[in-house]
Amino acid sequence: MLLSTFDIALRGATVALLLVLAAALFRGFGTVLAGRLAVAFAVGSAAHAVTSSIGVTSKVAPALAPVIALSTGNAVVFWLFTRALFEETSKLRWWHALVWAAVAVFSFVNCMWLAPASGVQFSIIAVNLLALGFIVLAVVQTVASWSADLVEGRRRIRVFIVSAAALYGGLNAVLQISLSGSGAADLANTLNSAALAAVVAAIAIAMMRVDGADLFPAAAVVQPRPIEAATAVESSAADQKLIDALMRLMADERIYRHDNVTIGTLATKLAIPEYRLRRLINQRLGYRNFNVFLNEHRIAEAKAALADPSQAEVPVITIAMDAGFQSLGPFNRAFKAITGVTPTEYRRLKASAA
Repeated sequence: MLLSTFDIALRGATVALLLVLAAALFRGFGTVLAGRLAVAFAVGSAAHAVTSSIGVTSKVAPALAPVIALSTGNAVVFWLFTRALFEETSKLRWWHALVWAAVAVFSFVNCMWLAPASGVQFSIIAVNLLALGFIVLAVVQTVASWSADLVEGRRRIRVFIVSAAALYGGLNAVLQISLSGSGAADLANTLNSAALAAVVAAIAIAMMRVDGADLFPAAAVVQPRPIEAATAVESSAADQKLIDALMRLMADERIYRHDNVTIGTLATKLAIPEYRLRRLINQRLGYRNFNVFLNEHRIAEAKAALADPSQAEVPVITIAMDAGFQSLGPFNRAFKAITGVTPTEYRRLKASAA
């Protein structure tokens, strides 16, 4: 009885905190993709706090089925949230909505018909394996794109938020699967509620200690200064000297063409710590993502080649790979993100204007 009361109190406090957090995020960052997804993630987490139940194999009440579906779909929202946090050019696609809807509908159908027909324990395992898959995708996304982030405060807080949420989500799924039908339900539920409350409180505190603009930039797509006009505003002489050396590496050595070039590679060539180079590119040149910085130079070279009449017969893939891209798909996406047209359209427009 005491454990159940404590469990209910923890759930209520967690739901209240999540809803307040969602309202604050919507008010401050509701126009930004990452902000909107953060709001959706907070609301979905509140649904999870209400419906999460470990070790219970009884039939789900029909009124709870939509809330459980929202909670299950939150794994997809978490994955999309990490993409928006770490990828400056991330956009929602129509198929993202279909993925979320498919997961939510599967969860609802599972609660209403599959679980009674095939057994609640089997259904719990199936749903949680599905959620665990999207959590793994989110963690992979975090690891893959973290090194390209140039904003130091954002690097720290984002890794904390994603790691804490992924750790809880992963452990919850494992507990759901391993303790399904066991007799440890009361204790497991109370511990699970306490862990969720602790994670939510820690994330809320952490978010209050960082500039909101670092987490949710005002624009979903960064528009850095043009390469040819990039200068270090109010920089020291030493910083300006380093920036000049960096731009020479880009313009003269065309280091952006090299395979697997990283910010560590550039820092080694400039004989400075990686964190200092990251700060220079971010604060002096206006970039928030290292890949965007590299792609600006690559696209500038590709634009010149595509506009050159003497290279009119050179395949687009050759121009892309000469500029440092590894395949045509990423080149086309990066080119259109910067110019608004595809490489082929750009070449055609330049040929028509000549």
